[in-house]
Amino acid sequence: MIPMIDLLMCLICFLLITAVWSTMSRLNADAQVPGPPRDTETTPQEPQPMLHLTIASEEKFVLSWRKGNAVVSSVDVPRKPVTVGEGRAAQTRFPDLATKISEEWKANGAHRDPTDKKMDQAVLHCDNKTPYKEIIAVIDAVYSTKRPFPGGGEKLYPAMNVTFSMTSN
Repeated sequence: MIPMIDLLMCLICFLLITAVWSTMSRLNADAQVPGPPRDTETTPQEPQPMLHLTIASEEKFVLSWRKGNAVVSSVDVPRKPVTVGEGRAAQTRFPDLATKISEEWKANGAHRDPTDKKMDQAVLHCDNKTPYKEIIAVIDAVYSTKRPFPGGGEKLYPAMNVTFSMTSN
């Protein structure tokens, strides 16, 4: 029985290593080649506006729409957390932030048309000291902005994707 267990452990290790090697050996098929594009009809795309949401301090959030490095608009939102639920089920929410993000998206978002399949991008800037429950509450505030998508029927979907930019202080 012991040799059989040893054999199985060796097979499991071999399969795991093979799985890792096979994923590492894949190449990206969308690599960009240096030089001008081969298609002469293709023109350089203008950068899309992105929402940058900064947890600036204990008092406020900063919402800024940027195209590349240029700031299109910027607004401060007071940081007023609301606790929903009690005990272990208590959750933090930022309803003022959710409302302001929705207003800003309606004014500056690039992909508001229901036939557009792309989503706007939101970048969350925070430091390592920000509590996890507040990060989740900010992400929920961003996802509260909804819009219809092609083929989605009457259901509404989040209008933006969220990515992170963490800083260590």
